[in-house]
Amino acid sequence: MTGTDMIENRTFEEIEVGDTASVTRILSRNDIQLFALVSGDVNPAHLDAEYAQTDFFRRIIAHGMWGGGLISAVLGTALPGPGTIYLGQSLRFTRPVGLGDSITASVTVREKLQDKSILLLDCRCVNQNGETVITGEAEVKAPTEKVRRPRIALPDIRLSDHDGFRRLVDAATGSRIPTAVAHPCSAAALTAAIEAAEASLIEPVLVGPEARIRAVAQEAGKDIAAFRIVDSLHSHDSAAKAVELARSGEAKLLMKGSLHTDELLGAVVSGTSGLRTERRISHAYVMDVPGHPTPLIITDAAINIAPTLEEKADIIRNAIDLAHVMGRAEPKVAILSAVETVNPAMPSTLDAAALCKMAERGQIAGGVLDGPLAFDNAVSEAAAKEKGIVSSVAGKAEILVVPDIEAGNMLAKQLTFLGGADAAGVVLGARVPIILTSRADSLRTRLASCAMAALLARAAPKAAPGLPDGPAA
Repeated sequence: MTGTDMIENRTFEEIEVGDTASVTRILSRNDIQLFALVSGDVNPAHLDAEYAQTDFFRRIIAHGMWGGGLISAVLGTALPGPGTIYLGQSLRFTRPVGLGDSITASVTVREKLQDKSILLLDCRCVNQNGETVITGEAEVKAPTEKVRRPRIALPDIRLSDHDGFRRLVDAATGSRIPTAVAHPCSAAALTAAIEAAEASLIEPVLVGPEARIRAVAQEAGKDIAAFRIVDSLHSHDSAAKAVELARSGEAKLLMKGSLHTDELLGAVVSGTSGLRTERRISHAYVMDVPGHPTPLIITDAAINIAPTLEEKADIIRNAIDLAHVMGRAEPKVAILSAVETVNPAMPSTLDAAALCKMAERGQIAGGVLDGPLAFDNAVSEAAAKEKGIVSSVAGKAEILVVPDIEAGNMLAKQLTFLGGADAAGVVLGARVPIILTSRADSLRTRLASCAMAALLARAAPKAAPGLPDGPAA
């Protein structure tokens, strides 16, 4: 092994007064989250983004992480090194430390106490500008025997970071889009609508049996005095009246309450009173996957069971529209199959090839398409390179188009339950975006679903409510 692969201490006899050692580290968000995880300290000074801008937050970081951690690292790995026993420490924090700061921690031997092999060391931490942020002293018992061992690699720790949804909600905050909430007759459904209103994403119109809505609000301790209520007889009537609000233009969004999804979508696709357009209605999950740089759009995993080539084209168009409002000017669309080559025995590969040709001819616009691609080749540049795939989409896909609902459902749930992803959902292709939330969704996921729909509504062109209906969904 080379010298850099080994860690070696310095015994008490080898150390002289004036000897020094140092280590440098850049403070990252992961450092803060790991510190909170290990210590159990969930103080908002560590974890809340808004609170994190304060000077107090930065001083907390200096105290909690750099004060003991970096100096301990120098003492335990360099001077004296392995075998050191930490006896005491006294530190003074002179300047705040913030995210992105590069901190160099140094220790210098000030005194040796021969009878007990004890060292007194001056400690100092400076930032990238040479400014002192910490001063103090440490007392250690130095090793008396030589130790030289292979350096242990740090563990690969992955943290679930969902800033993708935070940015999405921030972009939509203040929209206050009029939203027909169909049958909010459970505490979970009513709370979801109220939370979105409190986040300034929607302006709810509660559609359902009025007495029941008021009873649920009272039981849940929610104030709904500011919200309009449209009385209905039952869940089917709630769906019909919510759809009518959207059809007339009084509501720009539709939100599912405590009724079945089939009830709501049945009213949406009605041939005489629904919200159909010339587009096929489809569902899109926006998946915030830990470790992935941006949220992934997966479509369709909830509505279209076995879409035809023509229906897949609409599913892609809907997803591209969603990606545009999320800030992606020309999203990369991967059409998934089990392989990355066209195989006549696998219809999904034929559809993928045809869809790519349609995009080349301008029949699908606004994004860059490639397929067929296996999942690994779509999201991993290393996997695509290993297969020799040269493509602007492979390894960098932002939209994943699945062959059928079974593949999409399994992919989305695998990412959620094994990959720790959050999944926000929205229904596209109708006259208004439709928000589908679940009782199991976290607050972050519910707000992200509302934020996506609000962005879509905000970007939608003005249209008269009496447009002719399109083909059936």
